[in-house]
Formats: sequence, C-alpha cells, structure tokens
Amino acid sequence: MTLRLNLGLRARLLAAFALLCVVTAASVAGGMYVVARNEILERTQNAAVEAMRDRLQALFPLRDPTPGPDELSEIVSVVAERNSDAVAVYHGTRSPAGPARPCLPFGRPCRQGLDLGMIPGGLRRAVADGVIAWQRVAWEDGPYLIIGTPLLIVEEDRSTRASGIEVYVARSLASEQRAIDNLAVLAWFMGGVALAFAVVLTALATRGVLRPVRELGRAARLLGEGELRTRIAVRGSDELAEVARTFNDTAAELERHVEQLREMEADARRFVADVSHELRTPLAALTAVAEVLDEEAAELPEHAGRAARLVSQETLNLTALVNDLIEISRFDSGVAALALNEVDVAELVRATLRTRGWLEQVRTEFPPGVTVRLDPRRADVILANLVGNALRHGEPPVSVRLRADPHWITVEVRDHGPGLDEAVLPHVFDRFYKASAARARSEGSGLGLAIARENARLHHGDITVTNAPDGGAVFTLRLPRGEQNPEGGPE
Repeated sequence: MTLRLNLGLRARLLAAFALLCVVTAASVAGGMYVVARNEILERTQNAAVEAMRDRLQALFPLRDPTPGPDELSEIVSVVAERNSDAVAVYHGTRSPAGPARPCLPFGRPCRQGLDLGMIPGGLRRAVADGVIAWQRVAWEDGPYLIIGTPLLIVEEDRSTRASGIEVYVARSLASEQRAIDNLAVLAWFMGGVALAFAVVLTALATRGVLRPVRELGRAARLLGEGELRTRIAVRGSDELAEVARTFNDTAAELERHVEQLREMEADARRFVADVSHELRTPLAALTAVAEVLDEEAAELPEHAGRAARLVSQETLNLTALVNDLIEISRFDSGVAALALNEVDVAELVRATLRTRGWLEQVRTEFPPGVTVRLDPRRADVILANLVGNALRHGEPPVSVRLRADPHWITVEVRDHGPGLDEAVLPHVFDRFYKASAARARSEGSGLGLAIARENARLHHGDITVTNAPDGGAVFTLRLPRGEQNPEGGPE
C-alpha cells in the first residue's frame, strides 16, 4: 500500500527550499572540509618527512656500520620527537621497546612503543627497496603517520650503498584530527544556520506568493457557489497579477453569459405560461366540440367516426398538456402554494384509486390511523402520477404500501415489470423525458413525474426511484409529518 502525504503548497515550497539549502550547504561545506582536511594532512606529513630528514643528517657518518641494540637505540633517540614513536631495525635486530603508551579512551596500557608488526607490509617493502615512504594508519589510541626510511652509507667516491638499517617513526596526528573534527562541526553548524535562514526566507517568500493564490481559491469557491460578481484585486504586473486579470475577465464573461441564459430562460418560461393561458379558452371550445363529435361518432360513417374519435382524443391530450404546462409555470414562477388540511393518508390513497377506477388493479397495504397535514389536491396529483405510471408502463401486480414513523410517512408504489434501465434512472424526473426504450410503451407529455416531484418538494418531501431486486420499478414518496405553512415551509 502506497502512503501519500497530502501537503499544502506552503509545506511543499518549504520542503523544496530546505532540501535545496541542505544539498547546497552540504556540497559547499563538504567540499571545503575535504580540501581543508587534505591540506592539513599534506602539510603535516610533508613537515614530518622534512623534520625526519633533518634529524637523520645528524647520524652521518655512521660510527658503526653493523650496529647492535645500543646503537639502534641511539638512532631512535635522534629521530624520535615528542608525540612520536620510533624503531630502528638492522637485519632482524631492533632497537629496545619504549615505555607503554596509554590507549584512549580508557587510559589502559595498550602497546609497548612502536612494534614492527604494526607497520604496514607495503611500507616495509618500499623501505627495503631503498625508498623513503610514509602512510597514515589508525590505531586504538588515534591516527598516526608512519614514516620509514633506509640509512645509506656514503663511499669515498661519493657513491652510496645500503647500510641495512631501517628507521620507522610513528607521529601522532591527534591534534590534526581534532582540527579536522572542528572543521566538521563548523561545517554542520554552517549548514544548520543556512537551513534556518532558508526556512525563514522561504516562509517570507511563500507568504507573498501564496496570498494571491489563496485569494484566487476563495474567489473561485465563491464563483462556484453562484457569486458571479466576485473579482480579485490585481496587484503589480507579474505572472500572478496576469492570472488575477485572467480570472476577472473570465468571471465577467461568465456573468454576462449567465445573465443572458437567465433572461432567455425567463423569456421561455414566460412564453410557455402566456401561450398556455391563451390556449385555455380555445381549448375549452375545442373540448366542447370534441365531446359532441365523440357522442356522434357512432352514427357517422366509418372514416368520419374514426376521425371524430381521433380529434376528441387528441383534444383531451392537448388539454392535459396545457394544464401540465400551466402547473409547471406556477412552480417556476414561485406562486405555487399549499392548501393544507389534516388528512387520513389511507383514505386519500383509496379516494385517488377509486376516482380513477384503479381499486381492482392495485394492491394496497395501509396501517390504520395515519394522518398528516398536507394539500389533498397536490397529494392526489402525486399519487395519480405514480400509480398511473406503474399501470401504464409496468406489469401487474401494482402495489401501494404506506409506512409511517413519528416524523415521516412513506408511500411506496411498485410494479413487477422489467424495471428501468440504469441509464434512465437519473433522468426519470426530468421534464419531457420519455423512457420509451426502457418501457413497453411511452405515452403522455413527459411532465407527469416532474410535476409530482415538484409537488412533493413543495411539501418539503421528495420522490425517489429504484429497481427492486426481483424486478420492477419502485417509486418512494416521503413527506414530513411536521406542521407546515401554506407556502410550503415549516411553521
């Protein structure tokens, strides 16, 4: 499992600048440390080699070309200096060992002078070949520089030959190591100071950078919430100022388009409402004529009778459409109101079914004595749309079930047809939407369910739709049982 840290822009900038500062400080301090360390060690070993050469000059000419332990000890006393150990070797004979030296950090004796076994083999081979050589080693009591040199005998003709005497000096590098350690501490200290300085500078810099970013985020949030007059103050002429100007231009253009859309929507609603109201009078006359034609259709010739019945049916459909459009226009204009009464829900549902002749086609399940304060006419419209939709587009049996608790009533209308396609479910309550691809047949204007939902929301309730697991569509009406005012809000 991958763990992702959700860091803000300020934290990311601080981390980036801190990392950059650490890398830069480490690189600079590390480079300075390496250069200073090499310089200190180079100077130390060069000085030690030169000092050893100077001391060896005091040994020439050698008094005894075949020295014993005493002569070797005298050689050691000449080349040795403070904070150093020396040993001289001649064909397996070595100078006597010096006193034991303390072994850091416990102060216990750890070695008896300079032992030949402590000298690296490569260094001894170089000295045996007649070359002066040196090497840094680390012992228990600290770092040392070991210098080895052969002693040469100068012949009368000024030629030289090996005397067989090898001299080794181990000089302590403890003081140089302390200097190097101090350099390392100083480098770390400088890195820490640089890091703190970078964090302070980054905090100041991000404060100036993030302020307009936060303002942009706040403005975008307000714009998303519908505050189309939101604008950002433009400061300066940098990239952030350009972003602010672009945002302001975009917001102004969006506000202009939204205003145009609102005006067009208002004009369209006003047009639908005006046309619907203007059609009511001629439709009333057409309805009267259609009723007469419908009554006389049986006595007319076959073609004429069929045409009369078709005109009568389409007139009724047009009347229903106009009435639906008028009802929708009332919701859109905000003039729809509730005429509330205390109603027995079971009786209301039975009355709706009885009026439309659906009592024999619908199964009902009502607990007794469930009352709620609602608008009976609008509740009848809701129930008629839900049950009629189930009867027209579903398959029997169609059932209506009522459930109640102290705060809500729930009316569930279900059929046992094929149900609704998943792609159709989100659009069932859209205006003029017809799910003809999901149902056996699709009739009506496509406004019935939209009007039913608007009526439910006017009661501060809602209607939802799902598919039952064993088949069929399930429409669920939920209405609050609390007191409401006639405009639809709670008292």
